[in-house]
This record gives sequence, structure tokens and C-alpha cells, in this order.
Amino acid sequence: MKIATYNVNSVRARLPQLLEWLREAKPDVVLLQELKCLEEAFPKMEIEELGYNLAISGQKTYNGVAILSKFPIEDVVKKLPGDDADIEARYIEAVINGKNGIVRVASIYVPNGQDEGSLKFPYKLKFLDRLYAHAQELWKLEEPLVLGADYNVAPQAIDVCDPKRMEGMICFHPEERKRFQRLLNHGFVDAWRTLHPNEQAFSWWDYRAGAWENNKGMRIDHLLLSPEAADRIKACNIDSQIRGRDKASDHAPVWVELA
Repeated sequence: MKIATYNVNSVRARLPQLLEWLREAKPDVVLLQELKCLEEAFPKMEIEELGYNLAISGQKTYNGVAILSKFPIEDVVKKLPGDDADIEARYIEAVINGKNGIVRVASIYVPNGQDEGSLKFPYKLKFLDRLYAHAQELWKLEEPLVLGADYNVAPQAIDVCDPKRMEGMICFHPEERKRFQRLLNHGFVDAWRTLHPNEQAFSWWDYRAGAWENNKGMRIDHLLLSPEAADRIKACNIDSQIRGRDKASDHAPVWVELA
């Protein structure tokens, strides 16, 4: 089963690029973030024609997450527990009933945080705390579990283009990295880093200042796996070439293949 996470940065604006990648990469399950549309505006017909079932949590103009699957989608959850007042569409979870058993997946869009002095920064930290608490509960199910997300966190110095300059900045702030590391300490496996322990690669490049052309990026899109899923890893990669295409998202898809 090939599972990908992809911040598409507006599913309607990037639809041609998304469809092209789906045809080329042929993922079985896709965890989309930043749809920027309500569910009724999501391009269901075009994606269903490629053989995908859909589960969508949309929001007008901002956020939005979805799960695309070539297998049946069951037990959909559209809210991250821990804050009833949070109405942002940033989390969707479901069970994928595959040919060789189930895999529980979640598509997550962690807040960017804006800057350390912004009110959005504590919201980001609280969101990561809620995610950790919920991940602990999911862990108890002892199922293959894949948490695919734009985490908006680069975990290590190797995951950013200029660690000295970026130290303490958003996406490379020690409080964010501490919360990401807590997931790893609990036992979740960073699929890409596990298979590429010493390689520098990025999944996001700013639209400004020639970031893509000069490979000035960050690795902030991750697939975190429970032990039951990690034991089945066959391959994991970043389809970075997608970022160089016309009118592309500023993110590239990251995928893992499970036996």
C-alpha cells in the first residue's frame, strides 16, 4: 500500500497538477492538506474518476484536509480532540480497509504559527499538544497507523537549508521541535528519515527569492508511523520534481510504501 501526504495549497487551483501526479505516482491513499474550499466545492468527480473514495473536511478559503483512497474508507473522524472551540478544518482520520487488512490514517494540517510573538504561535503549540495526546490514545489500538501531515516543523538541522540563520524561527523553533520529538520518543517512526538517515532533502520551498531554484527549503511534511506500520516499510521518498512544475504547490508529496 502506497500512502502519500501532500499539502496541495488549494485543491481547485492545483487540480491539473494534482491529477497529473495521481496518474503518475499511483498512490493508494493520499492525505491532502490546505484544500482551501468547502466540501461541496471539492472536485470530487475528477478525483473519483481515477478510482478514489473520498473523505473531506473542508473550510472556506482556509485550511481543509481530505483522505483519498482506492480502498474503502471507514470510521471517519473530522475533529482533533481536546478543544471543542477549535473550528478550523485541520484534522481528518479514517480506517482504510485494504486487501491485506486495515491501516488507520490521519491527514493533519498543523498551524504555521506565524511568529513567536503572534497569538497563532501558542495555538500551534497547543495543537501539537492535542495531537500528541490523541496519538497516545490511537497507539493503544495496536493498529498500523500513519499520521501524515504538513507538520510545519523541521525536526533537525539537516532538515533546513540554513540552520544557524533559522534557529528560533517558525518551523524551526525549539518549542515546536520539542513537541515533534516527543512523538518520536513515544515510538512513532519518521518514515523518510528512517530510510535516509544522513540525506538532506526538503518538502517545502517558498515562492519568493528563488527558493526552489536555489534549493532553499525545509523538510516539514512527514509520515509518522506506529510500530505496526513501521515494520512494513518498503520505501519512502519525496516527489520533489513536482515542485518545479508550472503553477505547483509550494510543497512536494511525500510517500511511503508498506508491505
